[in-house]
Amino acid sequence: MSVSNNPDRFHEEKSAYLVRGEDQQDLPDLERGAEVIRAVVKTLPLRAGVYRMLNARGDVLYVGKAKQLKRRVANYTQIGRLTQRIQRMVAQTRAMEIVTTVSEAEALLMEAQLIKHYRPPYNVLLRDDKSFPFILLRTDHIFARVQKHRGARRAKGRYYGPFASGGAVSQTLNALQKIFLLRSCTDSYFANRSRPCLLYQIRRCSAPCVGRIDQADYAALVRDAQDFLEGRSTAVQKRLGDAMMQAAEDLDFELAAVLRDRLKSLSFVQGSQTTHAEGLGDADVFALAARGGQLCIAGFFIRGGQNWGHRNFFPAHIADVPEDEVMASFLTQFYEGVPPPKLILLDRQPAEAELLTDALTEIAGRKVEFLIPQRGSRKHLLDQAIRNASEGLDRRLAESSSQAKLGRELAELFDLDGPPQRIEIYDNSHIQGSHALGAMVVAGPEGWMKGAYRKFNIKRAETQPGDDFAMMREVFTRRFARAMEEDPDREKGEWPDLVLIDGGKGQVSAVSEVFAELGIDDICYVGVAKGPDRNAGRETFYHPDGREFTLPPNNAVLFYIQRLRDEAHRFAIGAHRQKRSKAIGSSPLDEVPGIGPARKKALLMHFGTARAVKNATLADLQRAPGVSAGVAQTVYDFYHPEG
Repeated sequence: MSVSNNPDRFHEEKSAYLVRGEDQQDLPDLERGAEVIRAVVKTLPLRAGVYRMLNARGDVLYVGKAKQLKRRVANYTQIGRLTQRIQRMVAQTRAMEIVTTVSEAEALLMEAQLIKHYRPPYNVLLRDDKSFPFILLRTDHIFARVQKHRGARRAKGRYYGPFASGGAVSQTLNALQKIFLLRSCTDSYFANRSRPCLLYQIRRCSAPCVGRIDQADYAALVRDAQDFLEGRSTAVQKRLGDAMMQAAEDLDFELAAVLRDRLKSLSFVQGSQTTHAEGLGDADVFALAARGGQLCIAGFFIRGGQNWGHRNFFPAHIADVPEDEVMASFLTQFYEGVPPPKLILLDRQPAEAELLTDALTEIAGRKVEFLIPQRGSRKHLLDQAIRNASEGLDRRLAESSSQAKLGRELAELFDLDGPPQRIEIYDNSHIQGSHALGAMVVAGPEGWMKGAYRKFNIKRAETQPGDDFAMMREVFTRRFARAMEEDPDREKGEWPDLVLIDGGKGQVSAVSEVFAELGIDDICYVGVAKGPDRNAGRETFYHPDGREFTLPPNNAVLFYIQRLRDEAHRFAIGAHRQKRSKAIGSSPLDEVPGIGPARKKALLMHFGTARAVKNATLADLQRAPGVSAGVAQTVYDFYHPEG
């Protein structure tokens, strides 16, 4: 079954309805929430489906699935049997949205998509849910290209993965280039080569762009690369060995040396990637460790008998949730975006294992099996995952302890009520006022909150180019005016406990003006300016009340604030470079309404420059190939509004 990534799609295909509780205004919150749910239960069928708990603002609190909606949702009305966590959720519930499905397996898949989309506060969440990297062997060109790929798999070709990290992909791509000499350049770069590039010189490419290898021989290299990625590297090794021996017999020692080097690279990769994975084919391995109120799931990814890396995951919102349910929720969300392999090795049975295997089988289009190995190489690999989970949890607990100490010291330094749960850091970036933007990065007790990062294109007419203070006023006005509009009660956790500003008195004064205009007087904000000669380690801190202070160069809190400031600077510089690069590739013709890439290209090919298009007469525009009379009139009217 193909499942859409757009949750709204389900409303078009399946019955969905919303029930609100409007008649329990005078009841206590918990009882009021229970009454809302009781009203919903009366309308529910004994069918499979997905339900969403909504608060008064319509925010999704929880997403759940059920084999029989009526019986499952009715459990929430038995208040005395609920955990404190679920009671808090019921107390906030003011409406429910119900979607019925054909089967429970389909409901499980929909639940995973909705959790990923809404990230509700009462669901177990796969925290590290960014898309996994794959290797893409593109087959939409006569000379196939190998590249790293993330995101939707739309390009024509073969996808190999997932890999645990970008580094694991780069390592394998490096091996592919050494062993199989496949090109990695873009099609446009390929088409415009007149001589081999550096990769050919260092024996990382066979230079099909300039005819150093014909199509048939290159296709043979591609087939070898496919065999290698699909676990048939022994056959590839034999073919390389036979070719090397034949070249030696033919006295072609230069070719024999090249083949020898490729064979050595292949042997090295085989030795480094097949540890405990021989004969396993395609499999994922997951083990869970829990301690101190935190939990770690270690995952190993085996494809074609090769170990493509491992990663530790730390699911969120796990309090009072049994470990088998955490494992089930993790697997469902993980495979919502990653094709499941045939075999999944686990250290425990997940909740509703049979239902979960049915759902994953639907995603994969073939049988998927869970296995808890008891002996042999599979057990060795699982033991390795168990050790990694335990060690990863130990590191996380140690980091959490250190981070908690930093939080307490930050609170003491800046007179906060407690350790900050959300720190926002702001920086501006521009070159002599051009392509100006502001950047906001966010950190919390568990590290960077990259999903909350924001960039602000400076666009107000009153903000003069290069005026850092005016830029800071614009950024803070837009950020906090929107926050006051969207979350005036500060219940979404999107208001900062501490704001750090990359700058000195001027920037702090600009922020003070904004907060005074908006009536915000309870947010702690501090300017952080580098010392003389912009010397890191001699920062001066500026309070809005005029106080200034410094910290000792070896102070742990100072190091932490430097990391926060440097991350804001990195993000701002990166966003500014992207904006500048985009501007370099733009054309004045982009401003003409109704002119797409094809028509813009036709005009530029005919006239040579955008200036020539602007100065052309209507008759000249009408004579341009591929430009209709209507388009010519549109372009002419845009540049000659007075007729």
